[in-house]
Amino acid sequence: MIELVFSASDLAAIQSEFAANETEHSAVAYATRVLRDDGTIRLLVREIESPRLADYARKEPLHLELRPEFFARITKRAVRSRALIIFLHSHPGSNVPTFSSTDSEGEIHLKAFFDRRHPLSEHATVVISAGGVRARRIGLTEQIRVISLGPIRQVLSNTDSSELSAPQMFDRQVRVFGKAGQRALRQLRIAIVGLGGTGSIVAQQLAHLGVRDFLLIDPDVLEVTNLNRVVGAIPDDVGKSKVQIAQRHIRAIATDASVRPIQDDVMRSAVARQLSNADLIFSCTDSHGSRFVIQQVSYQFLVPCVDLGVTVIAPGGHITDVWGRVQLLAPGLPCLTCQGLLDPKEVRRDMMTPFERKADPYIQGEREPAPAVMSLNGTVSSLAVTMLLAIVAGVPSNARHLLYNGLTSALRTVAGVPQPNCFICSKDGAFAQGDARPLLARQD
Repeated sequence: MIELVFSASDLAAIQSEFAANETEHSAVAYATRVLRDDGTIRLLVREIESPRLADYARKEPLHLELRPEFFARITKRAVRSRALIIFLHSHPGSNVPTFSSTDSEGEIHLKAFFDRRHPLSEHATVVISAGGVRARRIGLTEQIRVISLGPIRQVLSNTDSSELSAPQMFDRQVRVFGKAGQRALRQLRIAIVGLGGTGSIVAQQLAHLGVRDFLLIDPDVLEVTNLNRVVGAIPDDVGKSKVQIAQRHIRAIATDASVRPIQDDVMRSAVARQLSNADLIFSCTDSHGSRFVIQQVSYQFLVPCVDLGVTVIAPGGHITDVWGRVQLLAPGLPCLTCQGLLDPKEVRRDMMTPFERKADPYIQGEREPAPAVMSLNGTVSSLAVTMLLAIVAGVPSNARHLLYNGLTSALRTVAGVPQPNCFICSKDGAFAQGDARPLLARQD
């Protein structure tokens, strides 16, 4: 299967440009190719270019023709940047578009041109109308799934036409977000990084909701002090890996669930790269270093991430502060670096191996264990899972960055703007680079 992934803002801009033209219109997107472990090919759209008027040989209401010089120019650029070419054009009307015989005839010549000049097999063509989007490989009939990512995740053109029945156990939630929402949950592959106090609750709730494909990452084993907050853990589990405990708990809820546990550190590049196999990430870690790596994967491979955390400050057993945060990291939304939520010194410390940390004269002592209470973890985890339902299942909630004050029982939304030259989330940075850019993680 092939997926073509746009940022919601890029796709909306193209749709608006096409709608504003009375004649058929076109554009070219440059995409990075990423291969998942299951064989799925993802084409990550990094940039879109519109032809100049002089680039058209003909431009009429139902027909357009671009000059050979235009195709030579964009192909040279794509070869230089090792990008795939996605050719987009408009069709009139409000129906879901289909490829015309004229489109098919033109694509035969276009494919022959690319075969000579830029012989990669996943160049694609997209037709857009007021009624929707369709995509396929250039010159072939193979359909491509189109996904738009932003504050919501939309599958605009799905190559899977099979019906999905909703089991009776999901009847009450289907009454909330419908069979389409239930289908969207069932089709997701979700990664959870950190299976402790918040991650174990997230895993449990997702299994109950109908998610059936999990990737679990955590290097730690269960300790006695974890028993008060890790869902599904029992005293006999002390010394077992947290991912193993979460896997068992998920399968106790859903015997048909696919669960891949990885007992390893996400700050290792090879482990972090596994997150590109997911459709969405839950970041439930407690370190700045792991969050830094996860957010780079999120924007570099266009995998949305719901980042969450709970902070309880209770010196001497006297509670002074209780805070929770849930934030979506996705195209068009600011990353943690943009909002100043990551401490560079803490990132540096977390990235070190134990040997390096011990040898560094600027690193003093070990961190004190942070206070943790299951009910507070549950509150924030539930907010995060509800945000997922808004992102993929149509629950009408617009907040994508929430702050919870546990002392006042107040919940507020936070507005943020991405920094235009951010090295993580901007197009000058890691955005949609895929494997073309190394991850800023341990390379061991």
